[in-house]
Amino acid sequence: MKALVTSIIASGLLAGGIAHAQTKTITGDTQTVHATVEAIDHALRQVTLKKDDGTYEILAVPASVKRFDAVKVGDALTVRYYENVVFRVKPEGEAAVDSASGGVVPTAGEKPKGTMSGQRTITAKITAIDPQTPSISFTGPNGWNYSTRVHDKEALAKVKVGDRVDITWTAAALVSFSEAPAAK
Repeated sequence: MKALVTSIIASGLLAGGIAHAQTKTITGDTQTVHATVEAIDHALRQVTLKKDDGTYEILAVPASVKRFDAVKVGDALTVRYYENVVFRVKPEGEAAVDSASGGVVPTAGEKPKGTMSGQRTITAKITAIDPQTPSISFTGPNGWNYSTRVHDKEALAKVKVGDRVDITWTAAALVSFSEAPAAK
């Protein structure tokens, strides 16, 4: 579940507008996803999951997860996650930011479970604004480019092409596995 674990941090990115008193927070909903383990690659520490909607994801399991060997094909995975995004128009002359932090806090038990969290802050530059669509485009560090529709037209009107914006997205996920049903 790259989108749920590693890319979860960016999944709510830029769903709304930017400035309201120079800062805009977009709060995401808490979501729960259920999946079943379809395959396990112990050498690569990857688990292939089939979600309830029938789609597949590959979950990269960090080395910090100590009970990886306890996961079996057929086990059920539940991920409950939350995210939010904060935009801040950056004052002229303030240094650019590109930072990330996160961690895994394991919970006792036979199967791996616990809480994963991450936060990423980057300084991005507004490269295009289309008030008709409405939409906005950004560029950032390491070749990062992003364009999205904007729901808050008032916030969009408060920024201009060339403005720099600090974007901080935060995500937390509660992850748990349960035993595969016994074979009959």
